[in-house]
Amino acid sequence: MQMKWVRRVLCTLIPLCLSAQDLKEFEKKVTEFTLGNGLHFIILRRTEAPVASMVAYVNVGSANDPAGKTGLAHMLEHMAFKGTETLGTTNWPEEKKWLADIEAIYDKLDNEKNKGPRGSQETINKLQAEVKAAIEKANSYVDKEAYSKVIQQNGGVGMNAGTSTESTVYFYSLPSNRVELWFLLTSQVFREPIMREFYKERDVVREERRMRVESNPQGKMVDALMTTSYLAHPQRQIVGWASDIENLRAKDSTAFFRQYYVPSNMVMVIAGDVDPVEMKRLAAQYFAPMRTGPAPPRVITEEPRQEGERRSFIETPSQPMLLMGYKRPPGTDPDDAPLTVLARALASGRTGILYKELVEQKRIALAAAASENFAGNKYPGLFFMYSLPAVEKTNEENEKAMLEIVGRMKKEKLSEAVLKRVKTKVRADLIRSLDSNMGMARQLAAAYMLFGDWRKLFTQIEEVDKVTADDVERVARTYLIDSARTVVSSKAPEKGAAK
Repeated sequence: MQMKWVRRVLCTLIPLCLSAQDLKEFEKKVTEFTLGNGLHFIILRRTEAPVASMVAYVNVGSANDPAGKTGLAHMLEHMAFKGTETLGTTNWPEEKKWLADIEAIYDKLDNEKNKGPRGSQETINKLQAEVKAAIEKANSYVDKEAYSKVIQQNGGVGMNAGTSTESTVYFYSLPSNRVELWFLLTSQVFREPIMREFYKERDVVREERRMRVESNPQGKMVDALMTTSYLAHPQRQIVGWASDIENLRAKDSTAFFRQYYVPSNMVMVIAGDVDPVEMKRLAAQYFAPMRTGPAPPRVITEEPRQEGERRSFIETPSQPMLLMGYKRPPGTDPDDAPLTVLARALASGRTGILYKELVEQKRIALAAAASENFAGNKYPGLFFMYSLPAVEKTNEENEKAMLEIVGRMKKEKLSEAVLKRVKTKVRADLIRSLDSNMGMARQLAAAYMLFGDWRKLFTQIEEVDKVTADDVERVARTYLIDSARTVVSSKAPEKGAAK
């Protein structure tokens, strides 16, 4: 029912040219307010079903990880649903004592390791045994899954979190008459975080990296694309470098939290069958006590202009794969709309130029696609293309064909038919992303944090509709240039190479 309703509304709300009157009608469903501590709320009232979705969006991601401590933003995601001082523990005073002991022992251990060859291995071994015992003792007081059980027992679904280079998002849905539970639990977690089972989760994250990157050919290639493309800007690693992960400390995570999880750096969005007046009352009751703090430091490092093509080769016995990325401006740039149209023209499923030529006509690829901004929207990103060569076909053949298509896009205008089809696809994609309370909430939160105004989510459609064939040709000539290109391709390991 929700999907049908939202599509019905958006079909009138997002016509070919979005009118100011249409947006005003939608605005009537939205209530915004900011607490005295700077925490902003967006409430979207939708009464079609007695449910609501809540999103806590924090304007911090892996690009904010300190040097030598990559993975911190992601680690906080793993701490989100571990509980509070009253939920998730069988004896908080005792657990708290052991958590403090763990950090004290780790301080001694780090100090001994920092001595290098002057340190005592005997002392290191002794401290490692002590910290292991302390961790086991602290974990013995953990009431596992208590947080999630409370949410599930109250009808909650979809509890999850995610970290990107630019944000960390926490979300789930509840029946409308249980929304106060979200206010209670979320405010407690964000007011006073507890690094419960931190070192256990650190091991989980280390294994996550091993499985998704180190033991996964596709993961290795994506990792190589980001690290080869970005030499200075820190938007390279989300999960973190292995050696950094292994040395992360709970106290590092707490310090990172206190620096970035401040009210002015967050937005809370609630979409569903809720009373905005009641939501404002609950927000003041539960979140007003949340401590304020100075604005977190922004990422000031800028990636220097790329002066030549970069290449990276990944040795893997698996199927060949080719990745290609071109430097492009952030999603807030006016050229984002024509770049979006260009990407969708290249990769609109089976009707996309890449698929039709590489897969159907030349039969040199099993799959081929593109994305207007692979690395995210907040920072300058990558216009991304990839192909999966067919059996007995090569990366070289695919790259040649892809570059021929890129060359044509720089000098041949898209037909009106293709332009119309792509714009329709962009509009349909937005509708699909808004087909639920959760979809609405997440998109509104992202638009607010990126642009400072959730309305930009809808006016982007108008910007796409204004794109001309000349605009698409212009951005292809401007950004899809050899000197801004990074190519990552797989190759078979050399015979006899060391494993």
